[in-house]
Amino acid sequence: MARTCLSIVLAAGDGTRMRSATPKVLHPVAGLAMVSHVLKAAAAAGGEAAAVVVGHGAAPVEAACRSVWPGAGFFEQKERLGTAHAVLAARAAIARGHDDILVLFGDTPLIRPETLRRLRLGLQNGAAVAVLGFHAEDPTGYGRLIEKGGELVAIREHREASPAELKVDFCNAGIMALSGKHALSMLEKVGNANSKGEYYLTDLVEIARGRNLGVVAMQAEEEEVLGVNTRVELARAEAIWQERRRNELMLSGVAMPAPETVFLAHDTQIGRDSLVEPNVVFAPGVAVGQRCRIRSFSHFEECTVADGAIVGPFARLRPGARIGADAHVGNFVEIKNADVEKGAKVNHLTYIGDARVGAAANIGAGTITCNYDGVAKHHTDIGAGAFIGSNSALVAPVKIGDGAYVASGSVITRDVPPDALGVARARQANKEGYAGRIRERARAARPAGKPAAKPASKR
Repeated sequence: MARTCLSIVLAAGDGTRMRSATPKVLHPVAGLAMVSHVLKAAAAAGGEAAAVVVGHGAAPVEAACRSVWPGAGFFEQKERLGTAHAVLAARAAIARGHDDILVLFGDTPLIRPETLRRLRLGLQNGAAVAVLGFHAEDPTGYGRLIEKGGELVAIREHREASPAELKVDFCNAGIMALSGKHALSMLEKVGNANSKGEYYLTDLVEIARGRNLGVVAMQAEEEEVLGVNTRVELARAEAIWQERRRNELMLSGVAMPAPETVFLAHDTQIGRDSLVEPNVVFAPGVAVGQRCRIRSFSHFEECTVADGAIVGPFARLRPGARIGADAHVGNFVEIKNADVEKGAKVNHLTYIGDARVGAAANIGAGTITCNYDGVAKHHTDIGAGAFIGSNSALVAPVKIGDGAYVASGSVITRDVPPDALGVARARQANKEGYAGRIRERARAARPAGKPAAKPASKR
């Protein structure tokens, strides 16, 4: 029978050290709150239940957690008296009798599911406590994992470590796995006989050993267990996450000539044999198909791009943009809540909002769908194979039929039937020699003594 797992995520705390009114764990990495990254990793490691320990006034934290784990439970830590005290705030969840309990922190967004699975494996192999550690380049300030004969015997806080223990570089990451069978009884034995009068999870190592229960230490990379407390550390976590995800995409078949300039969101999907040129930003909610070309300086948000499409450079796809297979969206084009169907071309200097551009239609430069009347949004429907001449304004609601033409410079306010030509502009009239009369009239109107403007210099 599969082992059940409860993930306890400690997410209390404000944004004081971040110099922010936003709770620390809600600051985003790749467009997703840090605590949500942790919950996603716990779920991917096989967790069936989640208990999130929050502080006072934590409604936004709860909302962020429910967005990725709808069934999560929440427990308030009314006083901040240490990590063991925080875990015991979720006593009711622990008492439900899960086989494994993972103790995680809401400010460690880089933790990997495979690392959590290894911790759980330690419990499956008989340990009552499995501790995650890392070898630190600079161990100053970290608790040390003290081993003897290859066994973990204690975790010593930096300020309470002996000179010999301070030389140890194997440090405590804070993340633990506990046997559900023993968790409550061990946590209740944690005392506060330390310099800060707090209840430390680290005491569980010695408590378990005192009961002849197994204790193991497992190693992670230092960057994986980075705890974020400042905006400097937040930027570092973002950089690590971005490099990780870029590498995954490139190894899956996506080309990025300058990957360090491409920024991805937590849920960005890009298909095989697609090319992403330099300086592209993907906000959350973007899926790009196979064999696409995403050209430089483009921005994507909550949109889809089908196989073989070309987007950019300098394009902006806003929420609800759906770009069809082999379609072209070119430079200085903005698409919002619109379908650009298979093979259609919107190549330059255009806004398409609340619209459909039919298959193989061509949208000329400077075209605008006038979708907003100051009160409500309206839809523009452009049929398959239609041709919209440059510098046209389509005033919604309006329909351009299949195969129809709109003459350049038109302001279209009524439907254009299929295969018809829509012209909505004043007729041109040329008045021979009239330019000279205009200049003479202008000179006569000039105040006395004011010099005439100098002609523009030639280069």
